[in-house]
Order: sequence, then C-alpha cells, then structure tokens
Amino acid sequence: MATRVQTVAFQGIEAVPVDVQVQIATGGLPILVIVGLPDKAVKESGERVRAALTASGLSLPARRIIVNLAPADLPKEGSHYDLPIALGLMAAIGAIPNDALSGHMALGELGLDGRLAPTAGVLPAAIAAHARDLGIICPEPSGPEAAWAGEEIDIIAAESLLALVNHLGGYQLCSRPVARRRLLPAGLPDLAEVRGQDVARRALEVAAAGGHNLLMIGPPGAGKSMLALRLPSILPPLNPRELLDVSMIQSIAGELADGALSDRRPFRAPHHSASMAALVGGGLKVRPGEVSLAHNGILFLDELPEFTPSVLDSLRQPLEAGETVIARANTRVTFPARFQLVAAMNPCKCGLAGTPGHTCKRGDACAADYQGRISGPFLDRIDIRIDVPAVSVADMIGPASSEPSAAVAARVAGARERQRQRFLERGHPGIFTNAAAGPTLIEAVANPDQESQNLLLQAAERFSLSARAYHRVLKVARTLADLGGAEKVARPHIAEALSYRLNLGVS
Repeated sequence: MATRVQTVAFQGIEAVPVDVQVQIATGGLPILVIVGLPDKAVKESGERVRAALTASGLSLPARRIIVNLAPADLPKEGSHYDLPIALGLMAAIGAIPNDALSGHMALGELGLDGRLAPTAGVLPAAIAAHARDLGIICPEPSGPEAAWAGEEIDIIAAESLLALVNHLGGYQLCSRPVARRRLLPAGLPDLAEVRGQDVARRALEVAAAGGHNLLMIGPPGAGKSMLALRLPSILPPLNPRELLDVSMIQSIAGELADGALSDRRPFRAPHHSASMAALVGGGLKVRPGEVSLAHNGILFLDELPEFTPSVLDSLRQPLEAGETVIARANTRVTFPARFQLVAAMNPCKCGLAGTPGHTCKRGDACAADYQGRISGPFLDRIDIRIDVPAVSVADMIGPASSEPSAAVAARVAGARERQRQRFLERGHPGIFTNAAAGPTLIEAVANPDQESQNLLLQAAERFSLSARAYHRVLKVARTLADLGGAEKVARPHIAEALSYRLNLGVS
C-alpha cells in the first residue's frame, strides 16, 4: 500500500498539484528510487532525506522503496520535494499517522541534521493550498510568507522534522506564524536634491503619474541616474493586488527575506552586461528575469546603448504584452512583466555631442552610430524622450529651491487615483494607469476635442507616427490632463505629449 503526500510543482508563478506516492516493497534490493521526471536536485533528495531521518532517530527499512512524483510526465525541479518525500516515508514506516497528512500540502528543503531550510515558492504554494481547502506544512522561516495566503488556512511551520513529528503527534504544537512586513529604510532619495533640470523633473512626474516609459539623453554628469533613482520617491505604494503579484514572483525567485513582504515598488537596475536570460528570464531551471522582478515597479537601464542589441530587442514583447513567455521543448512558462522602463544614455560614444563648445572628431557620425545601436521598434515603445543638458555652475552654486518628492508624490497619487476610478467605472478593475490601457480603451477615455484631434492628426501625418506611437501620445496626453485635474484632453495636453515624443527627432 502506498502513502500519499500532496505538494506542488511551479510553472511560472502557478503552483501545479503534485502527488508524492511512497511504497515500501516486500522484496528486491534495499534501495531508494525516485521516479516521475525528477531533476538533479530531486534525485539527490533521497540522500538528504535518509540522513535527516537518521538524525531524527528514525531509520528506513532495508527494502526497496519507490517514490513516485505524479503526474509522471510533469518535470519536477527544486529541493522543496525533500519534506513531502520524508513525510511520506515516515507515514509508510508508521512514525506519524497517515491521516495526519491528508488535509495538508507540504514543501521544504531538509538539512542533514533534520532541520528545515527556507524554501522558494511558499507564497504561491500557500495560495494554491488555500484555494483547494488544504493546509500547508513548510519550514519555520517561510511561515510568515505562507501566512499572507489568509487567516483561514492551517499553517504548520516547523523548525525540524522532530518538531513536526511532535506537532502531528500532539506532544508539542508549533505556533501559527504571523504575516510580517519588511521594514525598509524610511528615507528615499529626494527630488529636492536635484539642481535645475526643470524639464526632466516635469517629465519624471508625468512618467510616474501614468506609468509611462521614459528615456533620458544627456552628457555624463547631467543627473540622469540621479533623477531615475528618485522616481521611487514619487510613486504610490503597491495596492493589495499588486503587492500579491509582486510578492509571488519574489517568492519563486527566492528573494523574500524572512518571509516578509513590502509594499514598496520594485526598482531593478541590471548592469549592461546582463544576458538575455538574466533580463527576460530562462536558464536551465526556468527563473523569472529582471523584467518580471520589476513587475509593477521600475526597470532602470543605465547606459542603454551598451546593452547587447538582441538583449534590448528581447524587451519589446514584454513592454507590449506585460508578460514574458519562455518556451522550451518540454515546457512553456509565463511570468508577469508589467514594468515601467526608465533608461538613460549619453548622446554619443564620447558623451558630449551637442554640448556647446564641443566638437567631435568624427562629427555627426559619432552620435548617429552610437544611437543607432538602439532599434527603431524598441524606441517606438518609449512614450517620453527628453534631452537632459549639463547643469550649469550657477545652478550648483545657487540655493536649493527644488520641490521635494512629497509634494510631487501627492500630485502623482491624485492622478493615479483618477485613472483607477475611471477604469473601474468602465469595467476594468485590473488597470490602474493610462500606460496599461489598450488602444480601444485609451481612445474612449482620452476623447480629445476637435481642435486637439486635428493637431494630433497633423503631427501623425508630418512625422509619420505609427499606430502605436499615436496611441502612446494619447496616453501621455490623458495623463497630463489627469495631473491638471481636467476631464477632457485639450490642445495643450496633446502639444506637450507630442513634444516629449518628437524632440529627439524619432517618431
């Protein structure tokens, strides 16, 4: 007779049910066999489980033991199968009651001393268990993460196999973990520290208000990175739905420290040497990339032309669809990737093209070749493009009079609330910013007057705007109207939105 323990396999952020079946045969050589498409980490779990049971005062019988991970055609990856295999073996030898596991799902990694180590993916597993009216058994450090799945779910977060046996036997109960929030430093870099750059500050506010992609071009030391690092200080915190989505991705990636969640929006800034797998996800064991870890937050790409062109072009699909799809011969994994792209670059290789008093030895070809490393289709997906000139000495010496982040954040929060309410009234509760709206929806909510529409049509014909560019201009104009508290998109909003798109001469 086989004992059964329920666990999960992860496909993206989805937790797929897996049935761990353990059978101790009456004959055959004494060996522990694991079947069901296990990867290297799962195959090695047999030795970890055997050592952990021995450290806990238990021993396996000298018989042929078969562990089947069903469904057998689903690849099994990761070390979280250690605990369900160990529990199945313990139930098979009578160390714990078999019916004690029937209403629970288990996952966790075992140490050789029987202790349970933190495991990636506990949050999505707990949510899947809650949806199936099951409890969850997990390592103690991951308990606070599982507690976010709901107050009704039964959570057993044990320090070791021995503590788990005592709990299931009713000798010493494990306390229920409490959901925790991550305590981050209170202060973020403030916009008040930025000298000059009024146009760039305005563009940053517009980008934050509507979730628009932003590209800053300027010489070294102009403050492009400084501005980007201050964008989180004017963004509103994650709402509960966004918080759950972000935390599930972080859980799969193993980036939830001590199981604590934070409502601060992600800010990811990969180096320009990052590979395609690092940026969009993938690898031998498929993991979320930087675009997914930046979901509902910011992806900052500094020195944009220094990224490999093929890596940059791999961002085109996530930028448009809000998700990244990783296809393999035996699997297809989808990760959410609704991020706000902020990029910075120098105008040319030497960095000083267009600077008064500077003459490049290569002439205009220096800037053309450098900026040509970025493809037109990639640029077409960037809503706001601005020049960031060098800051004058007078701005640096003069008294600081810049508006602080708190004042800008208040306007951004007001504009985002108008957008959320507007989309909610139109039956789209999952859309919170103008940038995330589809073409048909943005046309309906923008609805510019005749004068504004004429201006937009003239610009589209003169500068050969693509259909995507046309709708992105409408999105920025709608955000400008929301910042100003206007109900309708007017001519000044269209004009300013066009200036952000056309001032670099690229439509």
